Amino acid sequence: MIALPSPQQLRYLLALADHGHFGRAAAACAVTQSTLSAGIIALERQLDAALLERGTAKRPIFTPLGLEVVERARAALAALEAVAETAASAKEPLSGPLRLGVIPTIGPFLLPRLMPALRQAFPRLRLWLREDQTERLVHQLETGRLDLLLLALPCACGEAETLPIAADPFLAALPAGHRLVAREKVPATALAAERLLLLEDGHCLREHALDACGLPRAVAPIEENFAATSLHTLVQMVASGLGVTLLPKLSVEGGVLAGAAVEVRPLEAEGEAEPGRSLALAWRARSPRAAEFRGLAPTIAAAVHTAG
Repeated sequence: MIALPSPQQLRYLLALADHGHFGRAAAACAVTQSTLSAGIIALERQLDAALLERGTAKRPIFTPLGLEVVERARAALAALEAVAETAASAKEPLSGPLRLGVIPTIGPFLLPRLMPALRQAFPRLRLWLREDQTERLVHQLETGRLDLLLLALPCACGEAETLPIAADPFLAALPAGHRLVAREKVPATALAAERLLLLEDGHCLREHALDACGLPRAVAPIEENFAATSLHTLVQMVASGLGVTLLPKLSVEGGVLAGAAVEVRPLEAEGEAEPGRSLALAWRARSPRAAEFRGLAPTIAAAVHTAG
């Protein structure tokens, strides 16, 4: 029978791959650097294979085989965690730790309403939150560092299973006194002729806004130097008269306009679909907690629809 690596050895290996530094990897595993190094050397001896290049480089360099073993180790640990999760969820669904990733254009505006609702509905659930851009959250989901994502569709979600939970229409955000303020509704195509302010690359809302205005994603409407890093910054740019933008209704209800001389108007839909995005949950395909995650959807949807 083949001697199998221990979960702890695989954790040491993954920590080194993720942190790229023996000291930081050891700290992440709550062990000494010598313990982590010894564990990886023992793994190499057990496999009778070199996973790291031995030389003078200060940072660890993985061999081609080492890189392949790292990816297989991720899958193996995820499978082991799934065994424990299956047993735990059968005993008491929606209890214990849950690592939730949220994108920045949702988190600040929904979490103040959502967290109290979740605590009331699921008092034994312990949420650990991570806010980041969609691409990085999806990667952390795929590698097992997150359990569940709250994001906006459409997105490049890889092989994750997604569940739309609520529509989030776009509103045109205009400087006070702008000519379009006189309109009850603003055609999205009319914004294409304006200086359209957007979030910087990496935010999915950027692509959603370009789609709503009928603009190609590869073409930036204005200079990249005018791209904002957050919705609050975007609002201040609009208030200063630099241009117009699209804001999710969720963010407006969540107070993103507070104190800003900015007017918002609904978008005029050209077809049946109202321009906007869809808020959704995403989890790893075949996750043993899929039923639990679906059980969270009604509470999250109710928080979305609660007036800010």
